Amino acid sequence: MQANSAGLTHTFAIIGGGSWATALAKILTDNGHHIHWWIRNTETIDYMRQRGHNPHYLSSVNFDKTRFSLYPEIGQAIAQANTLIVGVPSAYIRESFAALKPEDLTGKKIVSAIKGLIPGEDILLNEYLEREFDVQLSDYFAVLGPCHAEEVAGEKLSYLTFSGVDLTTTRQLAAHFSTPYINTVVNGDILGVQYAAVLKNIYALGAGIARGLEYGDNFLSVFIANCADEMAGFLKKFGAEHIVVGEHEEEDPVTHRKSSNYAASVYLGDLLVTCYSLFSRNRTFGQMIGKGYSVQAAQLEMNMVAEGYHAAKCIYNINRKVGAEMPIAETIYQIVWNQVKPSEGFRQIEQSLI
Repeated sequence: MQANSAGLTHTFAIIGGGSWATALAKILTDNGHHIHWWIRNTETIDYMRQRGHNPHYLSSVNFDKTRFSLYPEIGQAIAQANTLIVGVPSAYIRESFAALKPEDLTGKKIVSAIKGLIPGEDILLNEYLEREFDVQLSDYFAVLGPCHAEEVAGEKLSYLTFSGVDLTTTRQLAAHFSTPYINTVVNGDILGVQYAAVLKNIYALGAGIARGLEYGDNFLSVFIANCADEMAGFLKKFGAEHIVVGEHEEEDPVTHRKSSNYAASVYLGDLLVTCYSLFSRNRTFGQMIGKGYSVQAAQLEMNMVAEGYHAAKCIYNINRKVGAEMPIAETIYQIVWNQVKPSEGFRQIEQSLI
């Protein structure tokens, strides 16, 4: 399904002031865009207007201050743009959008940069926006990794996948984020890529727990391989379109690259980096749990949200209806939500790995 959006000039608003939102702001301003940026904290706004960098996240990134306008009210930023980049953690979506009305989002393109489900409702951002604001899937897109904000800040070559059912607009959006340090990929599997992003955070929690329990690299490689298999089984239940390895559909008519499959960056690649990278907040959170921290203590110690914590419960609830075989994800849920001892949980996981 494609819609013709030729001629649309994108003006961008960024919703959120965390590390990933800051990284996306860097990419857009490096490409010459003026961005309209909502940041909740007025002290942060005052600091950035004076100093040109975010004092809390990616503080090494210095912005050209003429390239951004900062707003303490979300509606102010949205009113200035036709394309919204949503970069707040999924747990804060309802709070962040509470002051908005459906007409505030009429005619807007929405790009999700979150990697979680709405806690308590177990729904994707597109489902929430359709229900509350009448945003149609044809106006909704997702931008996904593997792409840690810290490496964007250091301009390390990274890949971003843009997904949407309107492939014409998806390609247009991707072009705005292409830089010497960002390669962009286009994908039409809008639901599958979002669930993959949710699941990889849960498995990264598990990888961190394993590290905290002092399992070695040999075990971790087997663990992640089994996570990849488990994730594929869940995605198949949801009709994900690109989960066969070794096979590709038609090439992209614009870039002439092979089409994505499960071995590509947005599925397997994002799982791998989130499980292995020292930049992964989910891996870090899990490692603290494995070392004996309580969930509450780990949350207090971290300055960023680990999406996998809420995702573990959301996916557990969803899978009670879907019925995929998910012993790894279910055990991680039991560890972080039901106080199962990490060592006991991983003894169970050991027996299920192949």
